[in-house]
Amino acid sequence: MSHGKNYAGALAKIDRDKNYNPEEAIALIKQVAFAKFDETVEVHARLGIDPRQSDQQVRSTVLLPHGLGKTVRILVFAEGEAVQIAKDAGADIIADDDIITQIERDGWVEFDTAIAIPAVMRKIGKLGKVLGRRNLMPSPKSGTVVAPEDLAGAIQEARAGKLAYRNDKTGNIHAPIGKIRFEEQQLVENLAALMDSLRRNKPASAKGTYLKRLVVTSTMGPGVRVDPNLALAMGITVAP
Repeated sequence: MSHGKNYAGALAKIDRDKNYNPEEAIALIKQVAFAKFDETVEVHARLGIDPRQSDQQVRSTVLLPHGLGKTVRILVFAEGEAVQIAKDAGADIIADDDIITQIERDGWVEFDTAIAIPAVMRKIGKLGKVLGRRNLMPSPKSGTVVAPEDLAGAIQEARAGKLAYRNDKTGNIHAPIGKIRFEEQQLVENLAALMDSLRRNKPASAKGTYLKRLVVTSTMGPGVRVDPNLALAMGITVAP
C-alpha cells in the first residue's frame, strides 16, 4: 500500500525497530499526527493465546478515566418497566420489534453500544451474526446484559466512556483509547486502564508470554511499537 508525503514524513521520525516506553510512544503519536481531523488513537495488541480454545478468549470492558472523546449513541433492548428506566437514564434508542427486524434484515447498526435486559435476550439471539462481528452484541461477560435495576448505571457508564473489547480470530485486540486532541497524560492514563484490564483478564490456561506485541497508532498515522513488559507494568499501578 502506498502512502503520501505526510505519512512518509511521520514514519521517518519513528524508529521501527525500537520498543518505546508507553509515555514516549504516546508523545510520538501526537507529534507525528498530520491529519486535518481529530484522529482516534488506537491500540493493537497481539496476545499469547490460542483463540481456537474457548477457555482462552479475552473479552471484557474497561471504564477509561478520560472517556473516548466522542458522543456515544446508546441503544437499549428493553421491555416493560425497563423501557421507562432506559428513557429516564438517557438511552438514545429503545429497540422495539421493528428495530430488531431492521438490524436483522438490513444490518442497521447506527449506534455505538448496545445494552439489554435478560428478558429480551430470547428475542435478540438471532442478531448475533450482525452485532457480533461489530462487537455490539450484548453479553453478561462484557457487562452489557444487566438487570433492570442496574440499567441506569450501565447507561451512565457507557456514556462516560466504557470500552468493550475482545480478541479476534488471530488473537489480537484492537481498541481505541481516545482522540489525538487529548493531553498526553490523558492518553497515558487511558492506556494504563486498558493494560490493567488486559492483565486482569489473562486466561488461566494461556501459557508463555501473554502480551507479545503492542502498537499504538492514530487513524492516519504510522504505528509506534511499545515495550509490552512496560505496558503491562503501567497497568499494575491502576487502582482497583
